[in-house]
Amino acid sequence: MATPTRPATIGTAKGARDDTRLALLFILPALIGFLVFLLWPTLRGIYLSFTRFNLLTPARWNGLDNYVRMVQDPVFWNALGVTVYYVVVNIAVQTALALVIAVMMQRLTRRTWLRGMVLTPYLVSNVVAALVFLWILDYQLGIGNRVLELIGMDRIGFLADSAWVIPTMALINVWRHVGYTALLIFAGLQTIPETLYEAGRMDGASELRMFRSITLPLLRPVMAVVLIISVVGSFQVFDTVAITTRGGPVDSSRVLQYYIYEIAFSRFQFGYASAMSVALLVVLMIITFVQYRLTRAGTSDLAGG
Repeated sequence: MATPTRPATIGTAKGARDDTRLALLFILPALIGFLVFLLWPTLRGIYLSFTRFNLLTPARWNGLDNYVRMVQDPVFWNALGVTVYYVVVNIAVQTALALVIAVMMQRLTRRTWLRGMVLTPYLVSNVVAALVFLWILDYQLGIGNRVLELIGMDRIGFLADSAWVIPTMALINVWRHVGYTALLIFAGLQTIPETLYEAGRMDGASELRMFRSITLPLLRPVMAVVLIISVVGSFQVFDTVAITTRGGPVDSSRVLQYYIYEIAFSRFQFGYASAMSVALLVVLMIITFVQYRLTRAGTSDLAGG
């Protein structure tokens, strides 16, 4: 009886080896792209952060000089503060709206065409969205200020007033990304068994009570991932600033990514720009780690923790 079993085992092993090679073949293009376009630039940037480099002369090692300069640079700290302000406004509004939209799609309708409409703004490029809102919110000719005048309000310098510029940019990007975020949350809602809501209704729980006691706790792992993705993306905001204000007025919208771009491609100080990029990388790693631990993203209450 061992004779027929042996060839079957050998055949299975051969099939496993063939599948592994095929899998590696499919992974290879992505691995090459990761090494060439992500890992190598990251390592190269870390090295350049310890050098003085301007593209015209070879990089010269200067140790921690770039990092000392960064700590003493008031523009860097202002850019970091502006970026944090933008992230807080963007994440708070975007997450709240996305959660409301996702719950409405879950509880009221699940039509595919509605999901497509919700996702439509995400298909618009950041540059196009920034240009369109730049025209809409123009102080003199923008239709947004014309509407404010028609309802009896004063014109607002949405992108020209230091008090309005960051909230305006945050809302522009909320408009573009909220549909994508809502669909991620909506996908998480699909994993919650309907029987839990039925049990809640039988116990006389209101929709608000079920949202607090059932939806939010069971949605925690998905919300944790959504927050991590959103925060990392928000810290990297660049194109909206570059198209609309270029850091103005008076550095009130000069986010860290735009300041790094200016240092690198306007002043050709690539060593210092690399040091700030490494600092941003460290900040994002710390924030991601803290978020992951605080939200317990690796566990689920639905699976019993």
